[in-house]
Amino acid sequence: MFNTTAWNRIRYGLYAPVYDLVAERAFRAARRTALGQVTWQPGMRVLLVGAGTGLDLPWLPRDVELHATDLSPAMVRRLGQRAEVLGRDVQAEVMDAERLDYPDDHFDVVVMHLILAVMPDPAKGLAEARRVLKPEGQLCVMDKFQADDRPAGLARRGLNALTSAIATDITRQARSLLEAADFVIEQDTPVMMGSLFRALLARPA
Repeated sequence: MFNTTAWNRIRYGLYAPVYDLVAERAFRAARRTALGQVTWQPGMRVLLVGAGTGLDLPWLPRDVELHATDLSPAMVRRLGQRAEVLGRDVQAEVMDAERLDYPDDHFDVVVMHLILAVMPDPAKGLAEARRVLKPEGQLCVMDKFQADDRPAGLARRGLNALTSAIATDITRQARSLLEAADFVIEQDTPVMMGSLFRALLARPA
């Protein structure tokens, strides 16, 4: 199985130099929509999990405290460069989303964009997000998901063997994942390719 933490660290290190060419324009509107669903307040402590090269930074309020993590050191370096260009103060760390090095109940908002379909164990990632999120906090998710009302078919599961190795899992279902992690979904908005990509806002149950 190729979808492992070690393999993800390697491949995203390789993708880092060209990641923006693929992901910046394609997901710009989706990122803005997802972050626009959050109820922002000045002074909030915000965590970007799997932040990549920092493509969410232009769409975040300037009066919040920003923290960011990514598995790939190359991605974190590029995030730091983007933050400097944008004049944003971001505390960025190399960190596994399934093992966050933060205390419980620490963040007002956790952002997980294009990571739940990539990480080897999304249930662990969501459990960590739930742990570090304050009881009244908000979880902002944007990713590709299989429809909630039916499992992936045989053809899609077969294709997933390839896509999960080089890019992303295409069989994961948002509602079951979030509800199993003790989240309540408050908003669920299709943002790209019909309803394949969705922006979800959730809160701890």
